Amino acid sequence: MYTALIPVKSLNEAKSRLATHLTQAQRAALMLDMLHHVLCILQASNALERISVVSSDRRVLEQIQAWGAHARVEEETGHNPALTSAATRELAEGTTALLTISADLPLLQVNDIHGMIEQSKRSVVVLAPSQDRTGTNALLVHPPLALPYTFGLGSLQRYISESRIRQLSSDLYTSVGLGFDIDTVDDLVTFRHNHLSLRPSCYPPFSPLFFNI
Repeated sequence: MYTALIPVKSLNEAKSRLATHLTQAQRAALMLDMLHHVLCILQASNALERISVVSSDRRVLEQIQAWGAHARVEEETGHNPALTSAATRELAEGTTALLTISADLPLLQVNDIHGMIEQSKRSVVVLAPSQDRTGTNALLVHPPLALPYTFGLGSLQRYISESRIRQLSSDLYTSVGLGFDIDTVDDLVTFRHNHLSLRPSCYPPFSPLFFNI
């Protein structure tokens, strides 16, 4: 059974690198906007039995339930421990393959989800690199927790190394939709000028924040 897990920070801390250009309320709105888009794409893929969001922010958890996702309250402090705890619950509830994916992927498309799942039929670990090919924007592993969570700076190489140590077959899945995330004002400007035409026609439409920076 394939399921997805999306970690989301507290909205008070969302997109702190944009703080010089956007208010806290604007950054929170932007984060929710991108999360809604990612959820929409995951749901539209029709490939996942369950989509869960793990967060410490009650606003996030209440909102995603209205959008049809499953809410998981963070049970551990720290990004990777919180994911490990949530993944343990997914495993206990019958998940055999777990896609852990970033919430800030405005170009994500249904084909990206199908592509990772298809690749997982040949490899135990499928990694989707960030655009700079140092970070990891999505990780598909079967069974869940066959590989420990090591998200953070330089995570892609750590995941590759951990896969080799554990003798797990691994592969990269590279696409614009999974590689392009929004962290800086430059990312927003790049999106507006270069990637707008690549936006999939998926509800909801992006907010004006994507276009007015």
